[in-house]
Amino acid sequence: MGMTLSPRPARVIDLETMRQKLQAKRRLVRLSPELDGLEMVYSLASDPDSLYGMPILAWGLREDGDVVGLVPWMETLTSCHQLDDAEHGRFVGYRDPETEELLEYPPPHKACELEHAAAYFDYEETRDITLIQQIPDTQGTHALCIDDDDRPWQLKQVFGWRLYSDGNVEALLADESLIESTPILPGDACLYPGRSRHRMVYFFQRSIANRIREQDPGTLEALALMVMPNTAVRADG
Repeated sequence: MGMTLSPRPARVIDLETMRQKLQAKRRLVRLSPELDGLEMVYSLASDPDSLYGMPILAWGLREDGDVVGLVPWMETLTSCHQLDDAEHGRFVGYRDPETEELLEYPPPHKACELEHAAAYFDYEETRDITLIQQIPDTQGTHALCIDDDDRPWQLKQVFGWRLYSDGNVEALLADESLIESTPILPGDACLYPGRSRHRMVYFFQRSIANRIREQDPGTLEALALMVMPNTAVRADG
């Protein structure tokens, strides 16, 4: 005997709307610089017996209440938990170099700081994307900037980071022709968001940036293979 069909119409699920709601819950709403030297620990498939450390740039609070460590990785300021690539890096945990303790979760004092700051700076939502927060870069991060034309790459220092109301974070680079005073600070008029002028920005730690400036052959070869072959490099700065 067959089942009686319900006279009610089938419910249509808008997958795109659901996706947007999930993304909104995971957007960043507040940043806090890491100033005590905590690191992200990750592993590589090419060296399975070793663990690698990378300084955490900042901690981020998401709309859903999660707190995540953030590092400049490839083309974005990335949540440590999102690193899940055996070849380029797989997240293992956080490390306090002073105690050498390996942590599975962000330290509680950072979560408390971010929650209180987000409650204090509770901005009213608008349809337009607005600037929420600026923080300085304290690690000497550099960006390799690639444009659409045949101009060589530019290696530029990152002076700060901007958090916008849609959760996106942009690196702040300097227009050398507009520098009026030094040192350059996050609010200076010479600074611009990297992606507003460059097709691609690729982030590197200070040590690797120095090797690029020194024209280290091995570093330049690996760089060309990783980003784009048959392209010239120019180290500004």
